[in-house]
Amino acid sequence: MSFENPEKNRLRDIIAKKSLLTSGNFTLASGHKSNTFFDMKKTMLDPEGATLLTDTLWKEIKNHKLDCIGGLEMGAVPIVSQLSLRSYPEKPIPSFFVRKKAKGHGTDQKVDGYLREGNTAIVFEDVTTTGGSALQAVEAVRKNGAFVEIVITVVDRLAGAEHTLSAEGLTLISLFTKNDFDLGTN
Repeated sequence: MSFENPEKNRLRDIIAKKSLLTSGNFTLASGHKSNTFFDMKKTMLDPEGATLLTDTLWKEIKNHKLDCIGGLEMGAVPIVSQLSLRSYPEKPIPSFFVRKKAKGHGTDQKVDGYLREGNTAIVFEDVTTTGGSALQAVEAVRKNGAFVEIVITVVDRLAGAEHTLSAEGLTLISLFTKNDFDLGTN
């Protein structure tokens, strides 16, 4: 598969080389088993991968009306941090992240960073399978009185996330799907 955008082609190649694991027996966040796994931290923490991912995501969101960006720990933390940094000074967009559970000390908040009541947010995921993790973040955003209609994922495994999220009034935007990678029979 080839995209018209050479940067997106290069990003896909980096993901395939650094983040796609094709031999193993992996348990996904959804609880599903798979012999393929996208370890997106390897791309998000690589200088070239992070730059290409951030620039690709920036082009995707910069014209949306939004106040902040965020997602569920840990997968979304590098994405939203780098994207928030990239947004300055053109259109500064602060970020937040949602903990899987309150930390039990300090402010004991489930949401850290810049999410305020009345904000419009976009939620990010590194990889979606059924959409459950993204939905946890969306529910926390909504519980804090903010609005979210868009979830953006780097890779959608095409295992129900779009359906799950659309049932909650959300649009899923995927930079890539599993079909953009040569997975053989996996």
